[in-house]
Amino acid sequence: MQTVIIGSGNVAYHLAKACKQNDIPLAQIYGRNENELRKISSELHIPYSTQKLEEADLYLLSVSDQSIEEVSKIISKKNCLVAHTSGSLPKEILVGEYRKSSFYPLQTFSKSKHLDYKKIPFFIEAENSEDQQILMNLASQISANVMESTYEKRKYIHLTAVFACNFVNHLFSRAKEISDSQQIPFDYFLPLIDETVQKIHEIEPKSAQTGPAVRNDERVLQLHEQLLKDESLLLYKTINNSIKKMYHLS
Repeated sequence: MQTVIIGSGNVAYHLAKACKQNDIPLAQIYGRNENELRKISSELHIPYSTQKLEEADLYLLSVSDQSIEEVSKIISKKNCLVAHTSGSLPKEILVGEYRKSSFYPLQTFSKSKHLDYKKIPFFIEAENSEDQQILMNLASQISANVMESTYEKRKYIHLTAVFACNFVNHLFSRAKEISDSQQIPFDYFLPLIDETVQKIHEIEPKSAQTGPAVRNDERVLQLHEQLLKDESLLLYKTINNSIKKMYHLS
């Protein structure tokens, strides 16, 4: 099956790398950023272009959510299979006389970070059972965790991911601001972070909760509030109030 990846960002890079590692042939990687395409092509030995889109049986659109609709219009081949990799958009966002689908990898991607692709869940949605099976088979060559998903379910998958990944990473950033302000090496907190994440592999997150809010320790909560200001103070109060409500402490 002739396959082309459209995009040059983090998802496109890792998707191309996953295909190469699993002997899935790619005819081309296509996009607008020639510098990034050249780097990907040089590392993975995949032909690239910023000008001519190769004809293919399958196009994987790994571009930003804001660009998917516009970029999808460049695919002129009728009745080919096109899949975007967004977690928050329906397959109907794709514009063209082709078969529309979604090929969503649930992971946070950075080009500099090595990933075990076998562990990355893929969620597949297509217009018919034949296309569903094509994409399920493709994803199964990459990952051991592949399942079908409707758009309605995928919206909640993406929302859960934002809470579990994006929000948590933002809290790491805020925590580092505090430690940096006191010249405390943030590396000292990494064992705590690692244990926190490892713990939820074994017990439910709700059962793993610790800290002053779940203990309803007002003295410590007020002490911390005195040390904070602006957005960090608002964030601290909001999260602690949420913890209290979950454990019926307020």
